[in-house]
Amino acid sequence: MALNITVDGTVRTLPGALTIRELIEQCNKKDPHLIVERNGTFVYPQDYAHVRVEDGDRIELIIPDFGG
Repeated sequence: MALNITVDGTVRTLPGALTIRELIEQCNKKDPHLIVERNGTFVYPQDYAHVRVEDGDRIELIIPDFGG
């Protein structure tokens, strides 16, 4: 079953269920400081492999800009 989600403001259709970790890999986000929000709620890195992306989810993959 296909899922329609929004990733960083862009609607995407996924062919099936993914975990947050799989979505990060699919989006090629490799920054070790990556911050993930799912429907406005912070997802802890230790939960990436367990949290499933669901139809209608809004995912933000945020790479912080450390600087001064």
